[in-house]
Order: sequence, then structure tokens, then C-alpha cells
Amino acid sequence: MKKTLFYFVALALLAAGVWYFVFREKDAFSKNEAGFQLTDTASVYKIFLADKKGKQILLERKDGHWILDGKYPALKQPVDIILTTLNKQVAQYPVPQNAYDNVIKMMAGEGIKVEVYDKSGDKIRVFYVVGEANNNTGSYMLMEGSDMPYVVQIPGFQGYLESRYSTAFEDYRDRTVFNVPENELKSVTVSYTEEPLNNFTLHRLAADNIQVDIDKALMTGTPLNKRRAGVYSRFFENINSEGYINGTIKLDSIIKSVPKYCGIDVTSVKGISKHADVYWMPLNRRSKNMLTPFPGIDNKFDADRFYAVINNAKDTVIIQRETFDKIFRKAYEFYEADDTSAARQVQKDAGNVYKVGGSGK
Repeated sequence: MKKTLFYFVALALLAAGVWYFVFREKDAFSKNEAGFQLTDTASVYKIFLADKKGKQILLERKDGHWILDGKYPALKQPVDIILTTLNKQVAQYPVPQNAYDNVIKMMAGEGIKVEVYDKSGDKIRVFYVVGEANNNTGSYMLMEGSDMPYVVQIPGFQGYLESRYSTAFEDYRDRTVFNVPENELKSVTVSYTEEPLNNFTLHRLAADNIQVDIDKALMTGTPLNKRRAGVYSRFFENINSEGYINGTIKLDSIIKSVPKYCGIDVTSVKGISKHADVYWMPLNRRSKNMLTPFPGIDNKFDADRFYAVINNAKDTVIIQRETFDKIFRKAYEFYEADDTSAARQVQKDAGNVYKVGGSGK
């Protein structure tokens, strides 16, 4: 009987030992300490990010769109990156003991705090993220209220995750200059500072009724090119800048020192108007025409980029000629007949206002 009891106690102790050493690791990966993954990102309605330098970002989902800091439309891509990261990031293993102190110091000095809320305003996750783990195989994360940091990674992804939780305001702000679909466009006015004869105003009165007002001196009896006018009215949807340059040292002086190229006014049928003042950009190290002159462009200026002052003169952005060249049309071009020769004819419905080749490119 005593032997049986002895074996029973020994077996119980052995079972306890197995549980401790085997299942203890599972407890280390419990949701309280290592539940960094959030599978239901559709439930996320607010994301708050803050770093140790005082930078803070607030992203909120409202009416199907994301708003930055309560007043600016947020750029879709970086928000999607955060949601994807939350959805896929998985704790790989606790930080090794020999690296523990250094990681905790990094968290205290450089960690980014991530707070995630649901539609009701309740916290779903709060954790800190910092740095790059060994061999670029993840970042360190620490759940709020826990004292055990983990190496966290997206399976199959080679890289670290801290950069996906950026606190830089410019990384999230929407770069839209104009976004008016064709069926919502009411009018467009383009005014050239140094070439006022080329100014024009396009009125979209109906889908098949477009009027383009130009200087009477340019009227030669040729009727409005309805195809060109119709295609032009499609050019104001999703027109974006390269990026904001607010806060650049002596920016106001720089803008005042260069000629204004043109002003653009776009009005929607809802009565919403957007205005942009476009200025030449001085030649700089990024300018492609620094070494090779660009035809028709004064070599004092960048041939590929302009400054634009938008949002009621509150913001200054850089815009690209590649994006805006189709908008920079001249009044007389709307009253030119298309060249229908085979050599210059573009494909039907190609979307270009003008035929290829020659002055009407």
C-alpha cells in the first residue's frame, strides 16, 4: 500500500513537472502578455500613436473614411499598413534574458505607444514597439501592464515592424489637391500669370453640354472641340501632390522670389471650390534639366516640379508636371480641330485631349 502511495505521489510530481516545463511556455504567450495580433481589424475605429519625442498621431474612422487629428483626410495606404500589421503580427518568442535590460531601456527611451480602440471607444490593445530584433527579423513589443517584451514579426516577412507605426504627421496626411469626378464637375478656370491670353473657363452644364470661355481675340470662327472639352473634364479626379513642405525654412521668401505660373479654380456641383496657386520651382540638385535643358522651359526653373499653395493658402506642396501637365492646357487648344491623319491619330477612347505629335500634343 505504501509503495502504491509512493508511486502515486511520484507520478503526481512528475505530471506537475511536465505541466510546468511544457505548458508554462504557453502561458508566456497568453493574450495578456503576447496577444499583439488583432484578427478583426474591421472592429478598429481609432488608433493613437505617440513617441518619446512628443509626436502624436490620432487616426479615426468616420463614415467609412479615416480622419487625421480630427480634421484632415488621412492617406489610405499608411492606415492600411497599420491595420494589416495588427492583423498579421505574431509574437515569436520572449526577449532572451541577456537582452532583456537593453530592450527595456530602449522601450523607456524610444518606444512608440500604440493604442487601438473599437467603435464604442473601448481599448482593444495597448502596447509599445521599438527597434529591430537580431538579423532584421522583427521588432520588440511590450504589452501595457506586462514586464515581458517579445520579439514580434509577420510570418514570412523579412524586416522590422516599428517603421509601420510611424508618428510622422506627413506620412498620414492625404495629398489630394483636386478630387472631383467628371459627373460632379461644374467649372474649371485656369489663369496664366504671364500669358493671360491663354486663360479659359470650362463650364460643364450637362453631360453633353460643355462651354469653354476664352478671350475673344482667339475666336476665329472654329467651333468648340467638344471631344477635347469632354475629355478635359475628366482630369480632376484623384489629382495629388508629391508632398507637403510646410515648415520649410524661409519657405515664404522662396515662394515670393519665383514667378507665379498659374492659378487653378475647380468647383463641384455641390458648390465646393478648390483653388491652387502654382509657382515655378528654382533649379536644384533634383532637377533633371540641370544638365540637359528642357525645351520651352527657362533653365532657371525645374522642368518637372512646381510649388503649389492650396487649402486657402494654409498649405504648400510640391506638384509634378507629369500629373498636372494635362491640366495646364491653353485656351486656343479647345478651339482647334483634331488632326485626323493616320500618323497622328490616337487610339479611340485613349483618353488624351490632344492628338500625338506637333504643337497639339
